[in-house]
Amino acid sequence: MDKADRLARLYQQLEDAAANLPLSSQASDIVPGEGNADAGVMLIGEAPGYHEHVQRRPFVGKSGQFLRQTLEEVGYPPASVYISNIVKARPPGNRDPAPAEIEAYKPFLDREIETIKPLLIVTLGRYSMAKFLSDVKISQVHGRLHKVVWKDDIRFVLPMFHPAAGLRSSQVKDQFTTDFRRLGEIVGWIEQNKDRYQLHQHIENVLL
Repeated sequence: MDKADRLARLYQQLEDAAANLPLSSQASDIVPGEGNADAGVMLIGEAPGYHEHVQRRPFVGKSGQFLRQTLEEVGYPPASVYISNIVKARPPGNRDPAPAEIEAYKPFLDREIETIKPLLIVTLGRYSMAKFLSDVKISQVHGRLHKVVWKDDIRFVLPMFHPAAGLRSSQVKDQFTTDFRRLGEIVGWIEQNKDRYQLHQHIENVLL
Protein backbone atom coordinates (compact mmCIF):
# COMPACT_ATOMS: atom_id res chain seq x y z
CA MET A 1 0.00 0.00 0.00
CA ASP A 2 1.55 3.33 -1.07
CA LYS A 3 1.30 6.63 0.78
CA ALA A 4 -1.72 7.86 -1.20
CA ASP A 5 -3.64 4.69 -0.37
CA ARG A 6 -2.74 4.98 3.30
CA LEU A 7 -3.91 8.58 3.37
CA ALA A 8 -7.17 7.66 1.65
CA ARG A 9 -7.78 5.00 4.30
CA LEU A 10 -6.97 7.52 7.03
CA TYR A 11 -9.50 10.02 5.67
CA GLN A 12 -12.14 7.33 5.43
CA GLN A 13 -11.56 6.55 9.10
CA LEU A 14 -11.78 10.26 9.86
CA GLU A 15 -15.10 10.56 8.05
CA ASP A 16 -16.39 7.45 9.81
CA ALA A 17 -15.58 9.11 13.14
CA ALA A 18 -17.04 12.50 12.17
CA ALA A 19 -20.16 12.21 14.33
CA ASN A 20 -18.00 11.70 17.41
CA LEU A 21 -15.54 14.51 16.74
CA PRO A 22 -15.89 18.19 17.70
CA LEU A 23 -17.00 20.65 15.00
CA SER A 24 -18.44 17.90 12.79
CA SER A 25 -21.67 15.93 12.73
CA GLN A 26 -21.31 14.11 9.41
CA ALA A 27 -18.65 12.97 6.96
CA SER A 28 -19.17 15.97 4.69
CA ASP A 29 -18.00 18.29 7.49
CA ILE A 30 -14.50 16.85 7.25
CA VAL A 31 -11.90 18.69 5.17
CA PRO A 32 -9.01 16.32 4.41
CA GLY A 33 -5.51 17.31 3.42
CA GLU A 34 -4.52 17.33 -0.23
CA GLY A 35 -1.51 17.32 -2.49
CA ASN A 36 1.44 15.09 -3.25
CA ALA A 37 1.61 12.19 -0.81
CA ASP A 38 5.34 11.90 -1.55
CA ALA A 39 5.96 15.62 -1.05
CA GLY A 40 9.13 16.83 0.59
CA VAL A 41 7.28 19.88 1.96
CA MET A 42 4.14 19.67 4.08
CA LEU A 43 2.23 22.82 5.06
CA ILE A 44 -0.01 22.75 8.13
CA GLY A 45 -2.58 25.46 8.76
CA GLU A 46 -5.08 25.91 11.55
CA ALA A 47 -8.64 25.08 10.49
CA PRO A 48 -10.94 25.19 7.46
CA GLY A 49 -13.00 28.32 6.79
CA TYR A 50 -16.27 28.73 4.94
CA HIS A 51 -14.93 28.11 1.43
CA GLU A 52 -12.86 25.17 2.62
CA HIS A 53 -15.96 23.67 4.26
CA VAL A 54 -18.01 24.06 1.08
CA GLN A 55 -15.36 22.68 -1.27
CA ARG A 56 -13.89 20.22 1.25
CA ARG A 57 -10.39 21.36 0.33
CA PRO A 58 -7.79 23.18 2.47
CA PHE A 59 -6.81 26.77 1.69
CA VAL A 60 -9.15 27.66 -1.17
CA GLY A 61 -10.60 30.94 0.19
CA LYS A 62 -8.92 34.33 -0.12
CA SER A 63 -6.04 33.49 2.20
CA GLY A 64 -5.66 30.12 0.50
CA GLN A 65 -5.49 31.75 -2.91
CA PHE A 66 -2.76 34.05 -1.59
CA LEU A 67 -0.87 31.03 -0.24
CA ARG A 68 -1.22 29.06 -3.46
CA GLN A 69 -0.15 32.01 -5.58
CA THR A 70 2.90 32.52 -3.37
CA LEU A 71 3.84 28.84 -3.66
CA GLU A 72 3.63 29.08 -7.45
CA GLU A 73 5.83 32.17 -7.47
CA VAL A 74 8.59 30.52 -5.40
CA GLY A 75 8.68 27.36 -7.50
CA TYR A 76 6.60 25.05 -5.32
CA PRO A 77 3.23 24.61 -7.08
CA PRO A 78 0.46 23.46 -4.70
CA ALA A 79 0.33 20.07 -6.45
CA SER A 80 3.98 19.48 -5.52
CA VAL A 81 3.49 19.94 -1.76
CA TYR A 82 1.04 18.59 0.80
CA ILE A 83 -1.41 20.95 2.55
CA SER A 84 -3.43 20.16 5.67
CA ASN A 85 -4.73 21.65 8.93
CA ILE A 86 -4.46 20.79 12.60
CA VAL A 87 -8.28 20.75 12.83
CA LYS A 88 -10.20 19.04 10.03
CA ALA A 89 -13.60 20.74 10.36
CA ARG A 90 -14.68 24.38 10.39
CA PRO A 91 -15.00 26.16 13.76
CA PRO A 92 -18.19 28.28 13.98
CA GLY A 93 -17.69 31.76 12.62
CA ASN A 94 -14.13 30.85 11.66
CA ARG A 95 -13.04 31.33 15.26
CA ASP A 96 -9.70 30.00 16.51
CA PRO A 97 -9.61 26.26 17.23
CA ALA A 98 -9.98 25.38 20.91
CA PRO A 99 -7.40 23.20 22.72
CA ALA A 100 -9.87 20.30 23.04
CA GLU A 101 -10.60 20.47 19.31
CA ILE A 102 -6.92 20.44 18.43
CA GLU A 103 -6.41 17.47 20.73
CA ALA A 104 -9.32 15.54 19.20
CA TYR A 105 -7.90 15.80 15.70
CA LYS A 106 -4.29 15.33 16.77
CA PRO A 107 -4.13 11.56 16.07
CA PHE A 108 -5.22 12.11 12.48
CA LEU A 109 -2.69 14.86 11.84
CA ASP A 110 0.04 12.78 13.47
CA ARG A 111 -0.75 9.91 11.12
CA GLU A 112 -0.68 12.26 8.13
CA ILE A 113 2.82 13.41 9.10
CA GLU A 114 4.00 9.87 9.81
CA THR A 115 2.68 8.69 6.45
CA ILE A 116 4.08 11.53 4.32
CA LYS A 117 7.38 11.81 6.20
CA PRO A 118 8.10 15.26 4.77
CA LEU A 119 11.59 16.66 4.61
CA LEU A 120 10.25 19.99 5.90
CA ILE A 121 7.10 20.96 7.80
CA VAL A 122 5.94 24.54 7.24
CA THR A 123 3.55 25.70 9.95
CA LEU A 124 1.13 28.47 9.03
CA GLY A 125 0.10 30.52 12.05
CA ARG A 126 0.67 30.19 15.76
CA TYR A 127 -1.67 27.28 16.42
CA SER A 128 0.06 24.87 14.07
CA MET A 129 3.45 26.23 15.15
CA ALA A 130 2.59 25.39 18.76
CA LYS A 131 2.37 21.70 17.86
CA PHE A 132 6.16 21.70 17.54
CA LEU A 133 7.31 24.95 19.14
CA SER A 134 5.15 25.80 22.12
CA ASP A 135 7.29 28.37 23.91
CA VAL A 136 8.03 30.93 21.19
CA LYS A 137 6.26 33.83 19.50
CA ILE A 138 5.68 33.65 15.77
CA SER A 139 6.70 37.29 15.37
CA GLN A 140 10.16 36.32 16.63
CA VAL A 141 10.78 33.04 14.77
CA HIS A 142 8.90 33.25 11.47
CA GLY A 143 11.02 32.25 8.49
CA ARG A 144 13.70 30.62 10.69
CA LEU A 145 14.35 26.90 10.38
CA HIS A 146 14.09 24.82 13.55
CA LYS A 147 15.14 21.29 14.37
CA VAL A 148 12.79 19.53 16.79
CA VAL A 149 12.55 16.05 18.22
CA TRP A 150 9.00 14.87 17.60
CA LYS A 151 7.86 11.34 18.42
CA ASP A 152 11.47 10.30 18.93
CA ASP A 153 12.45 11.47 15.47
CA ILE A 154 14.15 14.57 14.07
CA ARG A 155 11.84 16.98 12.23
CA PHE A 156 12.72 20.21 10.46
CA VAL A 157 10.07 22.86 11.08
CA LEU A 158 9.74 26.27 9.45
CA PRO A 159 7.24 28.58 11.19
CA MET A 160 5.47 31.05 8.91
CA PHE A 161 2.76 33.63 9.39
CA HIS A 162 -0.72 32.47 8.43
CA PRO A 163 -1.62 33.87 4.99
CA ALA A 164 -4.78 35.41 6.47
CA ALA A 165 -2.55 37.62 8.61
CA GLY A 166 -0.85 38.79 5.43
CA LEU A 167 -4.19 39.89 4.00
CA ARG A 168 -4.83 42.01 7.11
CA SER A 169 -1.45 43.73 7.18
CA SER A 170 0.74 44.87 4.30
CA GLN A 171 3.80 44.57 6.51
CA VAL A 172 3.01 40.94 7.36
CA LYS A 173 2.20 40.25 3.71
CA ASP A 174 5.63 41.49 2.66
CA GLN A 175 7.30 39.39 5.35
CA PHE A 176 5.22 36.34 4.38
CA THR A 177 6.36 36.51 0.76
CA THR A 178 9.95 37.27 1.77
CA ASP A 179 10.03 34.21 4.03
CA PHE A 180 8.57 31.98 1.32
CA ARG A 181 11.17 33.11 -1.21
CA ARG A 182 13.74 31.30 0.94
CA LEU A 183 11.84 27.99 0.77
CA GLY A 184 14.01 26.50 -1.98
CA GLU A 185 17.20 27.56 -0.21
CA ILE A 186 16.02 26.04 3.06
CA VAL A 187 14.94 22.75 1.45
CA GLY A 188 18.31 22.54 -0.28
CA TRP A 189 20.12 23.15 3.00
CA ILE A 190 18.14 20.37 4.71
CA GLU A 191 18.90 17.94 1.89
CA GLN A 192 22.62 18.63 2.30
CA ASN A 193 22.69 18.55 6.11
CA LYS A 194 19.90 16.23 7.30
CA ASP A 195 22.14 13.19 7.83
CA ARG A 196 24.57 15.15 9.99
CA TYR A 197 21.78 16.54 12.15
CA GLN A 198 20.20 13.13 12.67
CA LEU A 199 23.27 12.36 14.79
CA HIS A 200 22.97 15.41 17.06
CA GLN A 201 19.66 15.67 18.87
CA HIS A 202 20.78 18.32 21.33
CA ILE A 203 22.09 21.05 19.06
CA GLU A 204 20.67 24.56 18.96
CA ASN A 205 17.04 24.49 17.83
CA VAL A 206 17.33 27.44 15.43
CA LEU A 207 19.39 26.33 12.45
CA LEU A 208 18.96 28.85 9.64
